[in-house]
Amino acid sequence: MKLFSAFFRLIRWPNLVFIALTQLLFFYCIIVPALPGNYYLLNQKLTPGLFYLLVTASVLIAAAGYIINDYFDINIDLVNKPTKMVVHKIINRRWAIVLHLVITTVGLAISGYVGLKTNLVIILANIVCALLLWVYSTTFKKKLLTGNLIISGLTAWTVLVLYFATNTMFPVAGNVPSAITSAMHRVYKFAALYAGFAFIISLVREVVKDIEDMEGDARYNCKTMPIVWGVPAAKVFVGVWLVVLIGTLIIVQFYVLQIGWWLSALYVLLLVILPLCWILKKVYQAQVTADYHHISTMIKLVMLTGICSIILIKIYT
Repeated sequence: MKLFSAFFRLIRWPNLVFIALTQLLFFYCIIVPALPGNYYLLNQKLTPGLFYLLVTASVLIAAAGYIINDYFDINIDLVNKPTKMVVHKIINRRWAIVLHLVITTVGLAISGYVGLKTNLVIILANIVCALLLWVYSTTFKKKLLTGNLIISGLTAWTVLVLYFATNTMFPVAGNVPSAITSAMHRVYKFAALYAGFAFIISLVREVVKDIEDMEGDARYNCKTMPIVWGVPAAKVFVGVWLVVLIGTLIIVQFYVLQIGWWLSALYVLLLVILPLCWILKKVYQAQVTADYHHISTMIKLVMLTGICSIILIKIYT
């Protein structure tokens, strides 16, 4: 039982649930309602069965990424979070690398099957994702901003992958019915919106985590933003992106109000924009590691409330 529990802590199961939830909400609340009925009479489509396989592939590749990250982070974790370590303390390093390779292989095999049935971009992109997770753990995590951008991009991809899996007919765009073209445009707009949200808020959280983990990172010569630029500069970076995100969300709400989605605008204001303003304030007040850990947790909650706003799109459409 201890080993079983340790494995689920190793693969960060709450984060994996979040990935699955994001894709489930986007598929059933945006993609399915947007598609005209005759789309399901066509051969080229993301069927519910293929969709669930795609979710499984996303979860497996992410889980393998968490394993390899802990595999290479043993020394740093001994400083930053010694009581939460799994690799080396509970699961042997050799078994950790075996688990990573097996889970990655299964995830890519599933991606290959889904890609052949829908869009080859999926298998190519997921191979790149798996490789990026490896080089992130070995190299880029210790580099200035590069690792942060990689993780943020991979977070955004969990949404964008659904657009590419659904839009399987763009190579023959001239023969696509106008209703389907319009539906794909609608799906693209929402995919870009939520992927952008995921990218920015993930980037903010990654930098906050870098500040939180400065002690261990500095001991092993990591070149993260707070170490290279200093904590005040890292706070400014976080603050700028929070302001960009808050400003963008406010602008989007003006458009939302114009089409009468009052409940959606109120939800985003109370559960996304105002908490982001609170986080902005707390970032500049933060002094100790516990403060940054609390801010990181709050950012995760805002990520959740932001993604759950997809449900309101289903209500209005």
